Amino acid sequence: MVTRERLKFLDFDFQRLPNGRCRSKVVLEWRNGEVFVGEAEGLGSEAAELRSTAQATVAALEQAVKSAQRETTFELLGVKAVRAFDATVVIVSLSCHDEGKATRLVGSCLAVDEVNRGAVLAVLNATNRMLGNIVFMR
Repeated sequence: MVTRERLKFLDFDFQRLPNGRCRSKVVLEWRNGEVFVGEAEGLGSEAAELRSTAQATVAALEQAVKSAQRETTFELLGVKAVRAFDATVVIVSLSCHDEGKATRLVGSCLAVDEVNRGAVLAVLNATNRMLGNIVFMR
C-alpha cells in the first residue's frame, strides 16, 4: 500500500452564528485513510472569519502530524485575502516548530468562489510541501 505524504482536503463547513461569531470545521485525510477534524471559532468580521478557517486547518494538521509520532507544532502568524491581477488570493504565514527549530512557511491559493475555502487550501499549500520531510525523512 502506498503511503500518502500530503494531506488531502476532504470537507469544509463554515457557519456564521446568531451571536455575531463564526465557526469553521475542516476535515483532512492522510496516509491510509486516516481522517482528522479541526475546529475553530472567531468573531464575525471578514478577517476573523479567514483566521478561524485557517486555524481550524492548523488544528487538523497538528492532529495528523501527532498521529505520526511527531511533536511538530504549527503557529498561524497571519492570513489575508488580497486582490491581485483581477482575482482574490488568500495568503497565509505559519511558523513550524520541529525539534527546537522554527521554520517560516508561506502558502497561497487563488480563491475563485469562496475565500474561506481558499484559506484552507493556502494552509495546505504552505505545509504539504514539507510534511514528507518532517514525518518520513527522519
